[in-house]
Amino acid sequence: TREYTINLHKRLHGIGFKYRAPRAVKEIKKFAEKQMGTKDVRIDSRLNKAIWSQGVRGVPFRMRVRLARMRNEDEDSANKLYTLVTHVNIPKNGFKGLQTENVETTE
Repeated sequence: TREYTINLHKRLHGIGFKYRAPRAVKEIKKFAEKQMGTKDVRIDSRLNKAIWSQGVRGVPFRMRVRLARMRNEDEDSANKLYTLVTHVNIPKNGFKGLQTENVETTE
């Protein structure tokens, strides 16, 4: 499990207003797929709320997310592993100096 800061501002540059929040969801999924190497990426409902918190146009510039690679309980699915993406709350203007961090999970 790792914590990343995703710069959504650069990923949404030049995207029309009505497509920004949906594109942000797609970009986070793409990022998680690349980092964790799993095709199946699931976004937590609280992360979705955070993306959409300022409406379809006002996606936050940066977001701190936690990526967890989980074993798929569903036996007959194509993928053995999936990635769960959750939101990490950061105080306003608190992104300075944050690095990618490994987080120990309690399972």
